[in-house]
Amino acid sequence: MQSPNKTARLAGALYLIVVLTGMFALLYVPSTLIVWTDAQATFNNLRASETLFRFGIYSGILCYAAFLLLPLVLYRLLAHVNKTHAVAMVALALTSVPISLFNLTHKLAVLTLISKPEYFSATDLPKQVLLQLEYYNNGIDVAAVFWGLWLLPFGYLVFKSGMLPKILGIFLMAGCFGYIINITGGLLYPGYSELGISGIISLPSALGEIGTCLWLLIAGVRTKKEAIAS
Repeated sequence: MQSPNKTARLAGALYLIVVLTGMFALLYVPSTLIVWTDAQATFNNLRASETLFRFGIYSGILCYAAFLLLPLVLYRLLAHVNKTHAVAMVALALTSVPISLFNLTHKLAVLTLISKPEYFSATDLPKQVLLQLEYYNNGIDVAAVFWGLWLLPFGYLVFKSGMLPKILGIFLMAGCFGYIINITGGLLYPGYSELGISGIISLPSALGEIGTCLWLLIAGVRTKKEAIAS
């Protein structure tokens, strides 16, 4: 059987792929190319930097492919702690993957609009492009429900296992509620994004996920004897 530390480092490597490709696809590319208040500027940016936009789509595919494997490896590592919570972790994480992959069709639609501008008039085309990007963001909101929910059983397993620092488990569980608060606020209160609190509320999930990723990859996990001793 594969040793716990080998399994942990495999999980850490997959998590690192998810983190890096996710940051590139979900943060860097949109912040570089999309001007949400200006359809024409967004269209011009996409035409000028189409290659970057394509890399963003490809990074998204890599991210979701790695996220398909990550919970399965984590299940192997943590299922002995509580099988019910481990199954819930896997089920909630995997539910997000088809949603996320299908949601990329909106970005592919943007590529179609850019490459075949004859479908719309010059004035309507930028608006259609921005509309597809808005649709994509709506899909992200749906997938984010499960990106948040899986952190609760995952964090519980990390906390109870003793194989990783308990603080990481606390951050992960708090991150779940951070996701839910942001999703609920954004859906029920139109001015929620202007409050400027979403970034603060998202901080525990960022600390928990990046911290867990690096700990698994660099330090591995404590053995059963070490966990009991601690």
